[in-house]
Amino acid sequence: MSQPDVSGSPDAFVEFRSVQKSYDGESLVVKNLNLEIAEGEFLTMLGPSGSGKTTCLMMLAGFEPATNGEIFLRGRPINQVPPHKRGIGMVFQNYALFPHMTVAENLAFPLEVRKIPKADREAKVQRALEMVRLPEFGHRRPAQLSGGQQQRVAVARALVFEPELILMDEPLGALDKNLREEMQYEIKHIHENLGVTVVYVTHDQSEALTMSNRIAVFDDGIIQQLSTPDALYEKPESSFVAQFIGENNRLQGTVKTVNGAICTVQLDSGETVQAAKIKVEDGGSRTTLSIRPERVALNPGPGEVPVILPAKIEELIYLGDHIRARMSVANTDEFIVKVPNDTGRQDLVVGRETTVGWQSEDCRALDEDLARVKVTSKS
Repeated sequence: MSQPDVSGSPDAFVEFRSVQKSYDGESLVVKNLNLEIAEGEFLTMLGPSGSGKTTCLMMLAGFEPATNGEIFLRGRPINQVPPHKRGIGMVFQNYALFPHMTVAENLAFPLEVRKIPKADREAKVQRALEMVRLPEFGHRRPAQLSGGQQQRVAVARALVFEPELILMDEPLGALDKNLREEMQYEIKHIHENLGVTVVYVTHDQSEALTMSNRIAVFDDGIIQQLSTPDALYEKPESSFVAQFIGENNRLQGTVKTVNGAICTVQLDSGETVQAAKIKVEDGGSRTTLSIRPERVALNPGPGEVPVILPAKIEELIYLGDHIRARMSVANTDEFIVKVPNDTGRQDLVVGRETTVGWQSEDCRALDEDLARVKVTSKS
């Protein structure tokens, strides 16, 4: 009888191979996960609550056992390796700092556990504090720090023993908006400077887009799409990803014909449009058209765009650099257009009849959005 392959991919720093996780022995929280993460990469696991992303992180950390499958680190299987022997740094949302210790003592603790000599500990602690721009805060206790400073200390503690891999589980969730954005750039720059591998978990798509080399979008225990931030936003491969990443207009319709990379769709409102064929079957299949608000032209001139539909302005929201116009278009009154605020826009008046338009290639024909269909049927 042949032995199972217990070596990881030679090109992967972290590898999940056919990994499954069940807490009750019946339903799977993670379903047959296959994922390779390169050394030095910043990969974000993104998805709604209950999608399986945090469970994946906990299995990689060793805090949760995999029900099936194998996890590799540098080609070595680690399912049976206890957490403290995996050499992985962890950053949590709640910081998990020891309140009775100073900042320096908190940072020295993982070094003491690893039997690092005292002289080396002091140098490593100071270097870690400098990485997070807190070189003068070693004598303070956590309660004397702001939330942002405490989170920087938590990051420094994860870095201080120089791990090859750092795992971050919703680390910025407890911070206010400004601090959260500041820490996003802080962590991004630390990653770029050190070249350490980071696996980051969040449900905040703006965090994922800002910080990551690649993003794995989870839903129902499955990676729905694994791509770079720009590819995820510009080229979503399913209606779920299109809706979860950024703002997105959805129009329901039926595919009439398919011609190479372009398909013709009859909207439920009766109009016929062309769109990029992404995830649709042949003629007669249902589809959800996806178009980003910034790709839509308001009141386009003749011949300016190939697709033009009648519209009515329902609401205007001033947002400084642009105006967010909510429109009635093709049986939906939730169609959004982002209008640059550079010309005064005297034509923007609530209740005005107008038109909207776009390039065919900017409109993506995806799988039918069943959640939207259910909501629509109830209204």
